[in-house]
Amino acid sequence: MPATIQYPHISIEFCTACKWNLRAAWYAQELLSTFSNELGEVSMIPSGGGTFIVRLTPKPESEEVIIWNRKINNGFPDSKDLKRLIRDVLFPTRDLGHVDRHAAKKDTSTETKPATHSEVATTASTKDESDESKTDLILDDNDDVCKDCNIP
Repeated sequence: MPATIQYPHISIEFCTACKWNLRAAWYAQELLSTFSNELGEVSMIPSGGGTFIVRLTPKPESEEVIIWNRKINNGFPDSKDLKRLIRDVLFPTRDLGHVDRHAAKKDTSTETKPATHSEVATTASTKDESDESKTDLILDDNDDVCKDCNIP
């Protein structure tokens, strides 16, 4: 008998050739630590082709939401940005504690307001490129192709 999926369900699909399994596991741990019993399930899906996609299904019969796609968002999210994106879909009024306070301190020149899903995705996708040095990812500078699996 197949296992029953629990909701909200988050899946992290990652390229095994790129060796992103530890990154996927770390994101899963971060999400479980932050949202604990509010999440029904976090799963890791081995894949190929340079894939790194975080998906969220809030409840049965609801549409799956792509929270992050490495190819579309040009890299990986900071964990705080991933948490904000998931919070904005599942628990829009929830305070993320120090993550939200840190973001508010950075924006002292303008009125503080909750970021929309697209604003957070845009902010996360334009993060400092120095974060790439912390990964096992080896990219060709010209065409953003993973040298392990040769797929952009």
